[in-house]
Amino acid sequence: MTSEILSHEVAIDKCEELAALVNRHTDGKGNGAHATAINPLVFMRECDPPAAIQGVSEPLLAIVVQGEKEVLLKEEAYRYGVAQYLVVSVDLPLSGCVVEATPNQPYLGFKLKLDSAQLCEIIAQTNLDISKKESVRGWFISDAEPPLIDCAIRLTKLLETPQDIPFLAPMIIREIYYRLLMGEQGEAVRQIATSGSNMQRITEAIKRLKADFAKPLRVEDLAEQANMSASSFHRHFKAVTSMSPLQYQKQLRLLSARQMMLAEDVDATQTAYQVGYESSSQFSREYARMFGAPPIRDIERLRIEAIA
Repeated sequence: MTSEILSHEVAIDKCEELAALVNRHTDGKGNGAHATAINPLVFMRECDPPAAIQGVSEPLLAIVVQGEKEVLLKEEAYRYGVAQYLVVSVDLPLSGCVVEATPNQPYLGFKLKLDSAQLCEIIAQTNLDISKKESVRGWFISDAEPPLIDCAIRLTKLLETPQDIPFLAPMIIREIYYRLLMGEQGEAVRQIATSGSNMQRITEAIKRLKADFAKPLRVEDLAEQANMSASSFHRHFKAVTSMSPLQYQKQLRLLSARQMMLAEDVDATQTAYQVGYESSSQFSREYARMFGAPPIRDIERLRIEAIA
């Protein structure tokens, strides 16, 4: 048996302890995300595989503790299970779906929001090599090493002694960051916080895209902000996000439109113009392509599911 397989089996065993802890803090609280007394830490619980949940994910670490999940980016689907983790290093329009969960054996997840400033500080202290400037993908799935699961267990156990959280939680979170930086995907994690890296420049462009998604998109303006040529910017943007700037903007517009219609009871035509479409028919076509149904039918279905 190779050391990698043995290490992963140890990590799976450790996840049983972590699953018991997460279950204790989420049992009886329903499905979905559960905030904790440790600010960046959130637990996930799903007793039935729900429909895909689509949204813009912020930088995070998400460990599957029990069950199995699928993440979709554009048309690509990737599954990850117990003792595997997802890291998202830039804001990305992702779709996530639990594929293995029952009331007796719910899906359980450990999710930690990532802080690029803290990562940058650790990189500076550890003198890690940050010379590589080539773009890396803005998300990845990996097997968790046992020490990373140990960190997650210790952080979760702090919820039982709230008086220890202010002092000890930041130390354990720093160790989690360190484990990610030293792991097999350390290069991708380092790019999050490396000043001048292509990923950081793309991250700044994404921030502008998110702020101005309803405005007409000029790739040349984003490229100039990133200090790149238009062709170079397009290539690096696609390397990081797996989509073009125009595709990214389209997903932001459609996700925002869906939230707007669901929350504010605005009709499809009005919503289309508010999120930047000049044609309501084009909006309806692209909306149906992304969500599987035209706006009115999709929103009705979501409302029925929410009531149920």
